[in-house]
Amino acid sequence: MKKYVTVLLAVALCLTMLSGVCFAAEGDDLLAAIQDKGELVIAMEGTWSPWTYHDEDDVLVGYDVEVGRCIAEHLGVEAKFVESEWSGLFAGLDSGRYDLVINGVDITDERSEKYDFTDPYAYDRTALVVREDNEDITSFEDLEGRTTSNSIGSTYMELAEDYGATCEGVESLGETMQMVQSGRVDATLNAESSVADYFNAQPDAPLKIVAYTAEANRIAIPMRKGAETASLLDAVNEALAAMREDGTLAEISEKYFGSDITQDPAADAAEDAAEDTVKTAK
Repeated sequence: MKKYVTVLLAVALCLTMLSGVCFAAEGDDLLAAIQDKGELVIAMEGTWSPWTYHDEDDVLVGYDVEVGRCIAEHLGVEAKFVESEWSGLFAGLDSGRYDLVINGVDITDERSEKYDFTDPYAYDRTALVVREDNEDITSFEDLEGRTTSNSIGSTYMELAEDYGATCEGVESLGETMQMVQSGRVDATLNAESSVADYFNAQPDAPLKIVAYTAEANRIAIPMRKGAETASLLDAVNEALAAMREDGTLAEISEKYFGSDITQDPAADAAEDAAEDTVKTAK
């Protein structure tokens, strides 16, 4: 009997220790794990200029690449960039293959339910692009019953569908522009900055912008939700705040976009309105 009790106690002790190990693994601090490993794994497309793309020497460059390196440096680790199609970025984040996705990701209510977002580090409107000879689409409302091409699951696809369009999924900005030019689709929606960059590189493209959204999208960095990511979220926000404070963020923006897209236009407008009110009062 004593031997039987002893065995039961031993088994119970082992189960307790195992559950403790599992709990510790689930509750591991991701920031500590990253710093212990010395590597921050960042996922991006690598095909969306000027955010993430390859230069003429096939080197991965872009606004988000430099932002990612600065964040890694702030954390005291090396940045490891992993390229994936848009449709695979969040799947990799969910599975733990990536620590962060830095790829011009818009904050949306739906995404915020599943992921924690950093403070915004860029703001960008959505541009509506059609063929140069298209006179039927002049606003987002004209997308009703039309076809567009956009990355599957992107906010641009969702916006087009909200306006009644049927969307064809693509994996790159160049592909979606070609589909509009060839007449395979009627229009495409994309970030104002990326469309401007495309037009700079392809000035003879038979395309035109016919409308912009009134408000700019807030762009931030998503990560998995949970207690284990709380310290990482704080640390990345600290890095972004430091980059904003010392001008690094604006400098990188000017380098790739030719303008500072790191300031909230809504906040600037509110500040201007407040100043006008003060002047009027005087």
